[in-house]
Amino acid sequence: MNNANEVIEGGSYEKLPVEALTWTAMLGHWVEFARSAVGLPASDAGQRMRASVGDVIMLQAVWYAVQKLDVLAEDERAIGLDRAGVLIEKHAGAIEKRWHGGDLPEGLTSLIVDAKAVLVAAREASRQQG
Repeated sequence: MNNANEVIEGGSYEKLPVEALTWTAMLGHWVEFARSAVGLPASDAGQRMRASVGDVIMLQAVWYAVQKLDVLAEDERAIGLDRAGVLIEKHAGAIEKRWHGGDLPEGLTSLIVDAKAVLVAAREASRQQG
């Protein structure tokens, strides 16, 4: 998601290239995303998207962090996976509630699905390593 307005207009969710990103690059991306939300229309969808900016950023941050958990010790990785699960449920739930479940833009749906999928994959990988 490069632009908050693209999301409410049916734009696609642009997956970020994990291997080429650093936290600094992610921060820059999130600042631009947040800035783009200022120009959202005053429509209901625009207001919901504006209210969801923090949740979108958190889901992307967790999505990114989960893919980097393999550098942690096993006990820290388990805690990280638990925290990631709580954060994903909290922020995905807030977005889904805001859109009342029915008319959630595809870009947000993709983000939620990707965040949940990376968590499932990381949990499975952790079980196989443990």
